[in-house]
Amino acid sequence: MGRILIIAEQFRGQLRSSAGELASAAAQIGGEFDAAVFGPGAADAAQQLGAYGPGRVLAVDCGCEHSGDGFAAAVSDTVASGGYEFVILMQTAFGRDLGARLAARLDAAWINDVIGLEGSGSEIVAKKPLYAGKVISHVKFNTSGLKVLSLRPRNFDAVAAGDGSAAVEQLGSGTECKARCTALEPKEAGYIDLKDADIIVSGGRGIGNAEGYSVIRDFANEVGAAMGASRAIVDAGWIDHSYQVGQTGKVVNPQLYIAAGISGAIQHLAGMQTSKVIVAINNTESAPIFKVADYGIVGDMFEVLPELAKQIKAARQ
Repeated sequence: MGRILIIAEQFRGQLRSSAGELASAAAQIGGEFDAAVFGPGAADAAQQLGAYGPGRVLAVDCGCEHSGDGFAAAVSDTVASGGYEFVILMQTAFGRDLGARLAARLDAAWINDVIGLEGSGSEIVAKKPLYAGKVISHVKFNTSGLKVLSLRPRNFDAVAAGDGSAAVEQLGSGTECKARCTALEPKEAGYIDLKDADIIVSGGRGIGNAEGYSVIRDFANEVGAAMGASRAIVDAGWIDHSYQVGQTGKVVNPQLYIAAGISGAIQHLAGMQTSKVIVAINNTESAPIFKVADYGIVGDMFEVLPELAKQIKAARQ
């Protein structure tokens, strides 16, 4: 069997925790693996990545903050000549962009949004959801060539970083970036990224208006949760699209997902129904969201959320 390359993510030299999930998937497939990390700060992150056991680490920096075409161009020759059978990324904006570009450049098979693996080696079978999560398909690669997989976050038990290290190889110098990031706009103070959050509280049309989202924001600040939203209030212009959870937003898998004032349209469920624990708060007892909830509260979210925040804080003390 050929080698495996995992592509981890970093920001400003800080390695993302999803590196442990990628290493876990590589271990399940079996065989030796290398690792790669991209962008400014890649050299620092590469040192951290060595603790997960790769044979070597590629630090790819072509001078662009984020450029899918530049990153793909910088690493594709190395992937093609390195004897790799699998490339594994995360199912993030970065992973979807780079994974698809690599697969196209190298004529590789490509399976995205993988939530589980069965078997090992070349006979590996990938599991991925279809039809808004109603069906789990089992997909087997029909090629002996390169295979590219992207993993849905928080669906693989992360491998803990060890004390090891690996040789770091620098790539990307002089690579042309056809598209270049020109600015990064910081989120509001205290912002927690949905894909990294252990607790998410999302608001739906039940908040009433844009000002009503303050109850979601207050709860999130009180308990250290990330903020989410349904498509309905994003389309209404009450909150930015970056907060949207669902089929046309972000797919999340936190330890705790609280849906407040969300009826439970299938498009929203597709983005959160794999959460470990789901709590639904809605004043309509027949709301579909209660069918997928582990715990349901029929009541006014403007009364329930502040009380729930108080109880959570008390339990932590």
